[in-house]
Amino acid sequence: MAAGSGPDTAAEAQPPPPIHHLPPDALHNVLLRLQLRDAVVCRPVSRLFNETLSPQLLALLPTLRLLLLRHPRPDGGGCLHAFDPARRTWLRLPFAHFLPYQSFSPVASSTSLLYLWVETSSTTTSPLALPSTSTSSSSKASPVHPPKSLAVCNPFAGTYRLLPQLGSAWARHGTVLAGPGGTVLVLTELAALSYTPSGSSKWMKHPLSLPSKPRSPILASAAAAVFALCDVGTPWRSQWKLFSCPLSMLTGGWAPVERAAWGDVFEILKRPRLLAGAGGRRVLMIGGLRSSFAMDAPCSTVLILRLDLQTMEWDEAGRMPPNMYRCFTGLCEAASQGNAVPAAAAGGNNKVKVFGGDGKVWFAGKRVRGKLAMWEEDEMGSGGNWDWVDGVPGYGDGVYRGFVFDGGFTAIP
Repeated sequence: MAAGSGPDTAAEAQPPPPIHHLPPDALHNVLLRLQLRDAVVCRPVSRLFNETLSPQLLALLPTLRLLLLRHPRPDGGGCLHAFDPARRTWLRLPFAHFLPYQSFSPVASSTSLLYLWVETSSTTTSPLALPSTSTSSSSKASPVHPPKSLAVCNPFAGTYRLLPQLGSAWARHGTVLAGPGGTVLVLTELAALSYTPSGSSKWMKHPLSLPSKPRSPILASAAAAVFALCDVGTPWRSQWKLFSCPLSMLTGGWAPVERAAWGDVFEILKRPRLLAGAGGRRVLMIGGLRSSFAMDAPCSTVLILRLDLQTMEWDEAGRMPPNMYRCFTGLCEAASQGNAVPAAAAGGNNKVKVFGGDGKVWFAGKRVRGKLAMWEEDEMGSGGNWDWVDGVPGYGDGVYRGFVFDGGFTAIP
C-alpha cells in the first residue's frame, strides 16, 4: 500500500455532500424556509451551516413567540423553561454556556432581548451605581439579599451585557419594563428609573406622582405609554383607578385615565391585573368576577376586560369557562379524591396567578398541578380561545409565573 493512502486520506477524498454544490443564493433560499428554532439547531451541524446561518441571515427569520417561565426558585439549574404555543411543545433554553452567573431570574423582554436579575459578587462596583431606595444605610452586603445586577441577553445568540449597577432595593421591589430600542424602566412605589443605550448610558431617576404603589404596570407599545393600576380606596376596601404616562414624559406625566361612560368597570373585578393586548393597541384587565358588590363577595369566574386605546371603550374580551374555573377553586381535585369541598373553594376565594402579554394570557394556581390555562385574544372580537397547557415542568416546586418572549436575532446586546 502506498504511503498516504490510509483511511484518513480516503475520507478526505470523499466528495462533499450535494448541498455544498448549491450556489449561495440557492442555499440562502433553502435555509430561510426554516423556522428560527430549527435554524439555530442547524448551526453546529457543519462549518457550512455555521458560516451561512450568520446572525445577519437569522435576523431575516420571523421571531419565535414563547411563553418564558420564571422558576419559583432563582437557581433554575442554568436553564429556563419555555412553551411554544405554535407547536404546543415545551423547550429548555440553556444559559450556562454564555452567562457566567449561577443564579438568575428573568423579569422582562423586548423583541429578541431578555432581561434578567443576576446575582453578582459583592466586590462588583460601578461608578454609575445608584443608591438603594431603602431608608436604612448599610455598608455590608446583606446575606439574605445578595447583590444583584440587571443584565440584558439574547439567549439564541448566546450574548449578554450588564446594565449600569443599581441599588439592592431596586431588585427587590422594582418592576422591570422593556421597551423598543433597548429602553428599560424600573418602577417602585416612589420613583422610576429609565435607561436608554443611545442616551447617556446611565440610569435617569423620575419621581412618581401616584396615590399608591403602581400595580401590574405595563408598556403599551402602540401608545408609547406606561399604564398601571393604583389603589385609591381605604384600608378596608380597595378602589382601583387606571393611570398612564407617556414614555417621553416620565417626570410629571402621570395622569388618571377615566371616562364618565365607564361607570363602575373597576368595581366588578377582584384583584385586577393589567396585561398588554395584541400589538400593544389594547390594555387587558383580568381579575375575579365578583358575584355582588359586597366587600367579601366571592368570585364566580375570571373575567377579561379589554380597553381599546383608540376609541377608549371597554368591552368583555373573555370569561373563563365554569368547568375550567372549578379546577382553580379545588372543586375538581376534591371531587376526584372523594373529599369534602373546602370552604374557601366553595366560596370561590382562591388566588389565580395571571401572566402573559401581547394578547395571550396564562393562568396558574396551586390547586392546578402540572398544567396552565391559556387564553388567546381573538382579533375578530369574539370571546377568545380557551385551552389547557399540559406538561408544565417542575410544577411541584411552586407556582410558576412568566411572560411572552419573542426570541430572534433582530437585536444583540
